[in-house]
Amino acid sequence: MPAIAPAPHNRDQMTGGPLRIVHCLRAPVGGLFRHVCDLARAQAGRGHLVGIIADATTGGSRAEQRFAELRAVCELGIERFAMSRLPGPGDLSAAARVRTVAERWQPDVLHGHGAKGGVYARIAGTRLRRGRKPVRAYTPHGGSLHYSPSSPAGFLYLRAERFLSARTDLFLFESEFGRQAFEAKVGRPDAVVRVVHNGVAPAEFEPISPAPGAADFVFVGELRTLKGVDTLLEALNLMEAGEHGPTAVVVGAGPDEELFRDRARNLGLERRVTFPGQLPARQAFALGRCIVVPSRAESLPYIVLEAAAARLPIVATNVGGIPEIFGAQSERLVPPGDAPALAAAMRRILCDGDAASAEASDLAADIATRFSLDSMAERILDAYFACAGAN
Repeated sequence: MPAIAPAPHNRDQMTGGPLRIVHCLRAPVGGLFRHVCDLARAQAGRGHLVGIIADATTGGSRAEQRFAELRAVCELGIERFAMSRLPGPGDLSAAARVRTVAERWQPDVLHGHGAKGGVYARIAGTRLRRGRKPVRAYTPHGGSLHYSPSSPAGFLYLRAERFLSARTDLFLFESEFGRQAFEAKVGRPDAVVRVVHNGVAPAEFEPISPAPGAADFVFVGELRTLKGVDTLLEALNLMEAGEHGPTAVVVGAGPDEELFRDRARNLGLERRVTFPGQLPARQAFALGRCIVVPSRAESLPYIVLEAAAARLPIVATNVGGIPEIFGAQSERLVPPGDAPALAAAMRRILCDGDAASAEASDLAADIATRFSLDSMAERILDAYFACAGAN
């Protein structure tokens, strides 16, 4: 696709014309990447010019495929270069490269996603040397908010959030929990603030039936301790120790995969737990009769929305925005890191499949009314315009 020349523009564009929107994120994986992909398609479909800036060292072949598909809708372009996961000197050069791309694309909105994407977008938007300043939007997606202010990492990250808060025009929280956590750990933003829930598409409400030979349970997500896979393994062992008992499929990849494989072996669960690697969510869902989300922390996880839309029974922890998804059924959620409570909830699903199916159908109907992809896209665009009007 040929490069788009910077277009002359002014505030009039922000009151009704097509916007030039740039999304900045680090790792193109998981729910955050899905959110950016959904927004890019929805915004381009509404006539806006969209670009994406992301890390070049993560995501693998699946990200490459997604970016190849997105090039058809990203008229401004897609730029990828190295972005480090941990803070370091490379952050300054990465932020400078984001600024260089932004000066070329001249966005009306520079929208950072996640901790690192939010840092780069807001620094770049503040330090642009050519053209007018864009609306600096930020969606945390959990990120820094998962950390305790008393931990060394949390102290560093939350201080950075306070510094950047004054350099943010628009906060878009994907859950009420995220907004409250930000206010408690960082402070009340002096900017336009909106809570806009993630949304799912109509096609995702097509029910999924378990494949032949499906396991009793399936986990789908990044394989790191924050996601609670170790708690799931402990719960399976509590339900029945050794080779016999309920089975599970752990779908995904991540930094703690070997740790979880070792834990499964140490518990004697090798024949009951399999690790097939990364798979598309709906393909992974068919590998189990119930999805387990044992996370220690979350924002508003797409995997729960997707599973609920597909009418899968769900066992999940009471963290982040998950209660906002479950609504009237939130009393079924279990405490994070509590293997006995998780085992009890999983055992209940096995013992009363009819009740689990009825709950799944009711939750899917509720999700359809409250978590629409179209509504998410429209509300975020409205927030862009409202922010521009406030500036």
